[in-house]
Amino acid sequence: MKALDGLLCVALEQAVAAPYASCKLADAGARVIKLERPEGDFARYYDHHVHGESAYFVWLNRGKESCRVDLKTPEDRALVARMIARADIYIQNLAPGAADRLGLSTAAMRKRDARLITCDISGYGSRGPYRDKKAYDLLVQAESGLVSLTGTPEAPGRVGVSVCDIATGMYAYQAILEALISRGRTGRGAAIEVSLFHSLGDWMNVPYLQHRYGGVTPKRVGLAHPTIAPYGAFRCKGGEEIVISIQNEREWRVLCDKVLGRPELASDPRFSSNARRVENRAAVDGAIQAVLGDLPRTEVAARLDKERIAGGNISTMEDLLTHPQNRLVSVKVDGGTAELLAPAAEIDGVTPDFGPVPDLGAHDAALRAEFAEKEGEER
Repeated sequence: MKALDGLLCVALEQAVAAPYASCKLADAGARVIKLERPEGDFARYYDHHVHGESAYFVWLNRGKESCRVDLKTPEDRALVARMIARADIYIQNLAPGAADRLGLSTAAMRKRDARLITCDISGYGSRGPYRDKKAYDLLVQAESGLVSLTGTPEAPGRVGVSVCDIATGMYAYQAILEALISRGRTGRGAAIEVSLFHSLGDWMNVPYLQHRYGGVTPKRVGLAHPTIAPYGAFRCKGGEEIVISIQNEREWRVLCDKVLGRPELASDPRFSSNARRVENRAAVDGAIQAVLGDLPRTEVAARLDKERIAGGNISTMEDLLTHPQNRLVSVKVDGGTAELLAPAAEIDGVTPDFGPVPDLGAHDAALRAEFAEKEGEER
């Protein structure tokens, strides 16, 4: 038995953020009905790399039931309302104002059922001058200031995965679980709002605080840490790179003495504290590079491991495929079976069992029969 067995979630969703949250609910045992437009969630068509299916869709929609609905018709709007009337959780991430215009707003649904937990996912939230703006991951990476910190000194860059969407889905899932705990105590549901902008806003608190109170604006430093040194990539003999991270003064002394063979660096006044090393980053990195450039990466890694100094390779996607720390899970898709990198949390050492990724409209007939209007039922 899984933690959320017996709960029903109706998800009027598309793309990434809301499907991430409902995917976690499905993983935990909730029944998730994914409501899709007649042509399907547009994330189905981002690519066709996984047995003909989209990588995004396979990742985020395992274990759900797919039902196509045409919300332009009163019949399908009534169908969705009947589904929500039986649900424990209702998630929606339609364009701003769309759910209200359709009569399917979370506020309207909660008026009918005080135990219902609702979650609105949007770009900028329901208040403020940006409330009606559409927003997508890269737009919010830019709007939140993240790209001002990401990239090289010469140019900003997008984080290579959809961090705004993922963060938003994580916060939505977290809030829904909190609401379920609260409902178990009080009998009342909750109205949750999560936005892409505010999700990344929370993640941006360190540079925000540094800038607001310290008057220090972090700069783009490529593969280095803006406030810790040494912490970044160094070239080894043959051109291979390794990332080294020093977190305290003891580790700095050990790095200088045992790894670099240059104990005098630890007592150099320019490098006497992390703050001084950050001020003199070019000199610090240059001294380290002068030693590591003559050593094979395997030897550098061995020295770091021996002295318990954190280091890591810069893996390619091919490296990731065969990484020895991978945990994998399998899901069924129409064209076969796909292996995914496992979710981060492991409970009691059990490999989770996930449901298949649904074909578009795979559960249309069954769900329309289950939630058909009953004679005398109030619309």
